[in-house]
Amino acid sequence: MTWKGTLCILLSLNVFLNLSSFCDGHPHSAQTINSGSAVRVLSNDTAKRAGVAAEVAGYADVAKQIIDLAVFGAAQNRSYRRLADFTDTIGNRVSGSNNLEMAIKYMYNAMVQDGLDVHLEPVKIPHWVRGKESAEMTAPRAKTLAILGLGSSVGTPPEGIEAEVLVVQSFEELKRRASEAAGRIVVFNQPYVSYGETVAYRAYGASEAAKVGAVATLIRSVTPFSINSPHTGWQDYQDGVKRIPTACITVEDTELMWRMAQRGQKIVVKLTMGAKTLPDADSFNTVAEIKGWQHPEQVVLLSGHLDSWDVGQGAMDDGGGAMISWEALSLIKDLGLRPRRTLRTVLWTAEEQGGVGAQQYFNLHKVNMSNFDLVMESDLGTFTPIGLQFTGSDAAQKVMEEVVKLLAPINTTKLEAHGEGTDISPWMQAGVPGASLHVADSRYFWFHHSEGDTMSVQDPRDMDLCSALWAVVAYVVADLQEMLPR
Repeated sequence: MTWKGTLCILLSLNVFLNLSSFCDGHPHSAQTINSGSAVRVLSNDTAKRAGVAAEVAGYADVAKQIIDLAVFGAAQNRSYRRLADFTDTIGNRVSGSNNLEMAIKYMYNAMVQDGLDVHLEPVKIPHWVRGKESAEMTAPRAKTLAILGLGSSVGTPPEGIEAEVLVVQSFEELKRRASEAAGRIVVFNQPYVSYGETVAYRAYGASEAAKVGAVATLIRSVTPFSINSPHTGWQDYQDGVKRIPTACITVEDTELMWRMAQRGQKIVVKLTMGAKTLPDADSFNTVAEIKGWQHPEQVVLLSGHLDSWDVGQGAMDDGGGAMISWEALSLIKDLGLRPRRTLRTVLWTAEEQGGVGAQQYFNLHKVNMSNFDLVMESDLGTFTPIGLQFTGSDAAQKVMEEVVKLLAPINTTKLEAHGEGTDISPWMQAGVPGASLHVADSRYFWFHHSEGDTMSVQDPRDMDLCSALWAVVAYVVADLQEMLPR
């Protein structure tokens, strides 16, 4: 019976008791009954919470075994080695590329060899190709500009586009100076506030500039720190607006042109981009499982995305998240553990294009939504773990507060609000509890979507700690008597 049905019965019973008391000529007895019921409900609730706390506390030894294996035992440094082998062998893995196809085959074979139950689920994904690209400032002096074209951008004509530059610091300034924009390359020198706020310029800058007649846009890379490194990413053209070429340039070059513009100097840039979009490509979400012994149809899902941008190695974004989601299953398998419910690791494809593979997975599996106990995603790096971010009901949060207490040996007992992740957001929006890994990510956007995203960013001990946290949370939730309350 659903909770709504139970509530209706309780309300009906309460009305009946009230009416009965008045019929008996004892109106005050109803108050007594109601007070007694309230006390019983409260005491039952308290007892239930105590029962859950005791049940979760019973996993302390198992949690310590997982942590010891990951951090001090035979699995020490394993997730780091796996990531290094993978990224050194395959390299970066942009949506639609041969490298991504090779990466999926690599991970399928590796997880099969690890003794897991592995299968592939087909999806269609975008196929954008960067092509050759360059930018040169030709006035007031000659200077080569480091650029990275943005995903889904159109290319320039083969001879390129050479035009005078208009430098602005905001969308508002662009609107104020709209009369100056026609026929120019608009350079956005927006300050970095936070990724969530500042990324709007990367996403929508091209269309906003096109509306006022610009021929191309160059956008300051969305990063708080730069050593002349451009950062790429996806951008979205607005329907009904002319599509113009768009790329990110470095913080240093953007500020240089801003200073020149402030002096009243005429700036001219030549931009050449061979970018093009090909028909959608075939791809797969990669799925590995440890089947539950009692409720195999019920699922705790762990995940990271296998694709990356076409620069660097994609080690941080999101090779690390993918590897700890595999490693969690390995740790549990190595200890001979098998939870009540199925543990399912999904390595998403085409996350960088807006969670394309994950959305298709959701569309396929949402019919079984009531069987998804918890969805987890790691996509903000695998630096030193701080805690777990969680989205769910108050009752589910109470359970998760007990679960993270098991992580005391690695000092990550903090449960924070708001699980996040592009790939699990459809599930959370539909009411399924969701969790994400919170790490010391202050350096994440230094390397994000740039040539700097390599194995040199990663630390083996941090990855061990992240793997331990991921495995303990997933196993315990999957093995509890009851699913997390919605």
